[in-house]
Amino acid sequence: MADQLVLLGLDSDFPGLMADVNVSGDGLVQLGSVRPEAAELLAKLITAGLHAERDGRESEKGALPRRRETPAA
Repeated sequence: MADQLVLLGLDSDFPGLMADVNVSGDGLVQLGSVRPEAAELLAKLITAGLHAERDGRESEKGALPRRRETPAA
């Protein structure tokens, strides 16, 4: 995740950005203190990534087409 934020040029939005691993070898990303706007952007990026991952899995299985969202009134 840290590498992707750097590739997107967002490392300046996360001044404490640091990647590491724990004793089990699991990846850890430390963001440090961030502005609310940067946290909101990160949440949107994660959500978009999860949607893309889900859509990719569904298309591999031949799942039903994506639901269309109706705009709020």
